[in-house]
Parts: sequence; C-alpha cells; structure tokens
Amino acid sequence: MSGQAGSEPIRVLVVDDHTVVRQGMRAFLSLQTDMEVVGEAGDAQAALDFLAAASVHGLMPNVVLMDLVMPRLDGVSGIQAIKKHYPGVEVVAMTSFSETERVRAALAAGASGYLLKDAEADEVATAIRAATVGETHLDTAVARKITRALTGVSEGLSSLSQREREVLVLVADGYSNRDIADALTISERTARTHVSSILLKIGVTSRTQAALWAIRQGMTSAP
Repeated sequence: MSGQAGSEPIRVLVVDDHTVVRQGMRAFLSLQTDMEVVGEAGDAQAALDFLAAASVHGLMPNVVLMDLVMPRLDGVSGIQAIKKHYPGVEVVAMTSFSETERVRAALAAGASGYLLKDAEADEVATAIRAATVGETHLDTAVARKITRALTGVSEGLSSLSQREREVLVLVADGYSNRDIADALTISERTARTHVSSILLKIGVTSRTQAALWAIRQGMTSAP
C-alpha cells in the first residue's frame, strides 16, 4: 500500500466483462494510497469510449487494467487501439490464460505487463506501478512456465536476436528505455518491445531480473 507523498495518484481504468471481477479489483486498488480507480468498462470498446470522453474532460487514466477475452472487441485488439490513439496510456493485460502465444500477442500489441487473474494482489499493484515508469512486468507463474520450457541458459541465450542481445547488455548496464532508444537509434516503444521479448525468452518477470541474469552470463559492457 505504498505511495509517494505529494504525488498525484496513479489513475486506473478497470476493464473486464465480469462485474464481480471489476468490483473486486476496484476494492483492492482503493486500498492503495498511490492509486485511484477512475472508471470501469465491460469490454474493450467501452474502454475506448471511456478514453474518448476522458480525453475531452481531462480525466485520462494512466493505466488500463484489461482482460483479454471479452465480447464485442477482444483485449489484444483493444490494446492495439489504445496504444494507437492514446500512446501515453499504459495497458496491463490480466487474464486467465498463460499460453506463451497469448502473452506474446498482448506484449506485441503494446501491453506493459501480463498478469493472471489469480495473481497475488501485491503483484497487481507492482505491475501497475511498473507500467507508469516505462517498465514491463510479467506474472510470476507465466515467467516460471516459460522458464520450464527452456532447457537451460544456452537455449535462452540462443533464442535472443542480435539486437535483443545488444538491448540486454544495455539493460544490464542500467540504461532506461529512453537511453536504449538513444544509444541504438530506435524509438522508445521499440526499445520497450525488445525488453518485453527478452523477458519472455529468458523467463524472468522484470527488468531487474533480466539485468541480473545478463550480468551472471557476463553480458555487460562494464569492465
């Protein structure tokens, strides 16, 4: 329930087609001193309608916590639309499915995090806070499942593209997404996409864990 004195609360929009899930998430987030639920939506289209209205009235959420399987417009399409029209709004996907391809699809669409609905409450808060500072957070169970799919460090390394290795070295050196973008002459969003892909491929949940993993493999430019 941490918060920063004097700072604006993180504004969250909760999107799920189940009322009880939305109510439960609102109740939990209301206990976080640094968060405020500014609205709810029953599907991705309703979320886009909310954002359109919020953009006029100056009540834009910082983070959208979104289910992936909903009527009318699915979550992945919703994420793509949000990032296209409201690039400053972060999206954390929250679903019951842990299949790697679903995770990849959500992250490729622009999600800043991926959580399972049975995630611990503290992990939900961690993912939301990470999204607001430009970091990606994967559900612990998802990362564990991906890790089990790898046969070892060598496979994790070999699965990384040359560009992803370059990005991982910079992550290990403490570079932010903006710093990485500047160093490699790419967009900040592309840098984040590379970081998300790296987390999936090496089976860790956060940027910090990726940095530690890289350092253990000697993947750093520091002497």
